Amino acid sequence: MYNLLISLGAAAVIFVVLMFAVGLNWWVSLLVAFSLFTVCYLLLMRYVLKKVGAAMEGAGKDLQGQRIEKAIKTLQQALRYSVWQFSVRGQIHSQIGMIYYLKRDFSNAFPHLEKSFAKNWIAMGMLAVTYMKRNKKEKMTATFEKAVQWSPKESLLWNLYAYCLEETGSSDAAKKVLERGLKKLPGEERIAHNLQALQEGKRMKMKSFGDMWLQFHLEKQSVIMKQQAAAMGAMGRRKVIRK
Repeated sequence: MYNLLISLGAAAVIFVVLMFAVGLNWWVSLLVAFSLFTVCYLLLMRYVLKKVGAAMEGAGKDLQGQRIEKAIKTLQQALRYSVWQFSVRGQIHSQIGMIYYLKRDFSNAFPHLEKSFAKNWIAMGMLAVTYMKRNKKEKMTATFEKAVQWSPKESLLWNLYAYCLEETGSSDAAKKVLERGLKKLPGEERIAHNLQALQEGKRMKMKSFGDMWLQFHLEKQSVIMKQQAAAMGAMGRRKVIRK
């Protein structure tokens, strides 16, 4: 990446100048060159990440205003910074893929999700679900494994992993995943309850995760509509609190 190359180049030049032109000892020259490399790299990284952060903030405001296509365009333009700094490419593709996925444009979401940043567990989860729907179970499992490696403290991720395994007919593997999840999150009730459900031959219950679960589009539309109607009905039955 450009930040690294520029920093290494500057450090190499100063090392040669100090050692051969100035006549300093090699270890002194190396120390100064290393210090220059560190400062140069950190400054360039900070500059690039600031630009990327501004682009993501602008895209976020566009999303809040329902200007979805503008948000995607803003993020696509920010991809030009990916040649400068490591991980920027994956982070931006994660965001674009998630936007397309949330609007159920799965064909456009997929190529971006494939390039997702491994630490973005939501994007990785969406990619794994996409592999499941495309009957690519091995890739689904590999994607989930990478996701739980980087985000082992996310309860929904472990439950989502097990849910997809259960959906593909691997109930025993789903139980083992939930058992692993409990080791990472001891006492996590939603993992424990779903593990018990599978052990009793029942279906997993994901409703407690709310919108975080619904964003993966694994519930039928009719179920989502019933949940929304129930929520609206509950709101309508609430009593007005008088002061």
